[in-house]
Amino acid sequence: MKVTEKCDVYSFGVLALEVINGKHPGDIIHTLSSPFTWEDLLLSNVLDERPPLPPPTIQDQLIAIIKLAIDCLDSNPKSRPTMNMVSHMFSAITKLP
Repeated sequence: MKVTEKCDVYSFGVLALEVINGKHPGDIIHTLSSPFTWEDLLLSNVLDERPPLPPPTIQDQLIAIIKLAIDCLDSNPKSRPTMNMVSHMFSAITKLP
């Protein structure tokens, strides 16, 4: 593996999913390495089960953040967004109503 700025993007994706999941997202990352559909990744399967589910007003933002984190975990580093793109997308997500 060649070290590039895309390694930071991957690390961001792992960290974001770890915060959302409450533990290292190894199972989620493994699921992503095989063909999957978004239906395979139900919100209740990705979220940390200890706190209650977030209110519906926040769930759309959370789903968008999860999708962004998953984009950062693409097995092909060239297909991952740049950190600049991640920053812009994250800013747009957090401004959603």
